[in-house]
Amino acid sequence: MTSLYRLPLTRLSGVGTKKEELFARLGIESIGDLIRFYPRSYEDWRSPCLIADAPANGLCCVKAYVEKARPPARIRGGMTIFRIKVCDGYDYMTVTFFNQKYVYEKLSAGGEFLFYGIVRSGDGGREMTSPAVSSPEGCGIHPVYPQTAGLSTKQIENAVRQAVNMLPEKTNDPLPGWILEQYGLCPLDFAVRRIHFPESMEDVRKARERLAFEEMLILQLGMAMLKGAGRRKAACMRIEKDFTEEFFSLLPFSPTGAQRRAAMECISDMSRTDHPMNRLIQGDVGSGKTAVAAAVCYSAVKNGMQCAMMAPTEILASQHFDSLSGLLSGTGIRISLLTGSLTAAKKREVYQLIENGGTDIVIGTHALISESVRFRSLGLVITDEQHRFGVAQRAALIAKGESPHIMVMSATPIPRTLALMIFGDLDLSVLDEMPPGRKKVDTFLIDSAKRQRAFGFLKKQVDSGRQCYIVCPLVEQNDSELQSAEEYAEKLKDTPLGSCRTAILHGRMKAKEKEAVMAAFSSGEIQVLISTTVIEVGINVPDATVMMIENAERFGLSQLHQLRGRVGRGSDKSYCIMVSDSEGAVTRERLKVMCMTNDGFRIADEDLRLRGPGDFFGSRQHGLPELKVAGMSDMVILDQTQDAARSILEKDPELSDKEHRGLMFEIKRLFGKSGDIPFFSESP
Repeated sequence: MTSLYRLPLTRLSGVGTKKEELFARLGIESIGDLIRFYPRSYEDWRSPCLIADAPANGLCCVKAYVEKARPPARIRGGMTIFRIKVCDGYDYMTVTFFNQKYVYEKLSAGGEFLFYGIVRSGDGGREMTSPAVSSPEGCGIHPVYPQTAGLSTKQIENAVRQAVNMLPEKTNDPLPGWILEQYGLCPLDFAVRRIHFPESMEDVRKARERLAFEEMLILQLGMAMLKGAGRRKAACMRIEKDFTEEFFSLLPFSPTGAQRRAAMECISDMSRTDHPMNRLIQGDVGSGKTAVAAAVCYSAVKNGMQCAMMAPTEILASQHFDSLSGLLSGTGIRISLLTGSLTAAKKREVYQLIENGGTDIVIGTHALISESVRFRSLGLVITDEQHRFGVAQRAALIAKGESPHIMVMSATPIPRTLALMIFGDLDLSVLDEMPPGRKKVDTFLIDSAKRQRAFGFLKKQVDSGRQCYIVCPLVEQNDSELQSAEEYAEKLKDTPLGSCRTAILHGRMKAKEKEAVMAAFSSGEIQVLISTTVIEVGINVPDATVMMIENAERFGLSQLHQLRGRVGRGSDKSYCIMVSDSEGAVTRERLKVMCMTNDGFRIADEDLRLRGPGDFFGSRQHGLPELKVAGMSDMVILDQTQDAARSILEKDPELSDKEHRGLMFEIKRLFGKSGDIPFFSESP
């Protein structure tokens, strides 16, 4: 099967260079990729129902004959429409098609067909719009694939069928025989063929279970090997004496037990000689990660180390500089700020301080990894919001020292199990206590009918000297009903907020433009910020008291919680208003969780329970290899693969044995698509 990853899609009948480009949009660049491109769902055509028994607004298959077909007619916009009347022998139904003349040509009166779609009740009786159509001989289970414009699921199915037929009679199974036997898994050949073209839904279950197990095992093994690779070098510098309690005694507040525990775990790591610290400090917004970082930096500097902290934006770097300057005030520790916006002369001054040891802690953006930065004794590297940096960027900063200790901070609360998977090469410390005095953000769910009333509430907040966020999922309107930031801002002029100083912030803006808008909002120059989710991380505005989120149903709970975390950072009472017209029961249940709790870890657990792992960061920035079948909410498979990975690596840490070569190939293939990971850089 290995060779199929080197065969281009153009080897398939009906796939030319243009269609090859469409497949590339789906991440499919070879016949091997296509075989591993699994259906997202299935249409079961095996048991057609009567028209009268069709479930309301649910997908089903109806078997009926065509009684009458009206010729296609042209309507506005150049579209064509035609309707047919079908009967199952007992009841009638109207079926409507748009721009499908070829379907009309095969639906002759008197012919019997299968119609797969949603049956609805209209004024003229039961009706179905744009269903899939097949002859009665086409009964079976049909795969439904993720699609892109210009490439239908039927076209993908035809290509997959050709690709599967190219498989050898016996495929090389990466899972050792003892794994298949111990966990009751089907062979790869059966799984791959039946995941695409099952004979029963039991086939689908068996195939998915096996493929999910394989994916999760490959991920577990890869993460474990990354973790081991990162510990093969001994730490160059180590903590000889712990000064954290001395630092905590200087603070005007008492740290939480979680902060003390996290700092102690870091110091313990940095006191070892066998390998450097590699630890994730995970905590909700306001849980005190910066104070932990300051405590560890204090001890590191007292032990002769320089520290570097890299933040994803200039404004966040400046906020960290201000925070650490305040926390370390009077200690004699020297702190410098290095960002791209500094003048050339100021940069040269900071470069010299870093190289000569004239500064102890440097906080900055990507400017820290420029060639001009040379540390005298870099012992600790801290990255904030790890998922915002590429692997190569983090590696470049780490390379400024000799095996420095690494601390990663993340304000994205995710379940511990998922955290271990995403940050599998790191040890984990969780700040699960909030400092006293942190105010709860009152959260409300409204529909669009109450939007104007909400605008009035926002205007009162602005008139009281406060600021507000309004978040929209899209930047510009297309064929979606979602709110667009640009159109939204225009419509806002005719509301109570029309007289406010507003600005737009979105991901398509250049970095300097984003920084300028965020800085203006931070300074109070902007009263209402209309934004996409780019404000999710990295902006701290104490006077911002309201977060209004349009189309809230389009966000995951963890992402909504991150957005809500932008308010409630000052002394004033703060609010989050979610706007959604969705009537789905699961969606309403999800959004009500936000109204019931401000606990980010509880919210993350609910998110995992209600919709599976999804994407806890809102967009795939964290570098975790993409799983196509496995879901991290399946704790049984997760536990099984953890045990299996442990057994395999205890026996063969390098996966060099013959029975493990297939596993190593799959590890390289999976991780090779997630970014520049040197340890797995060899092409499979």
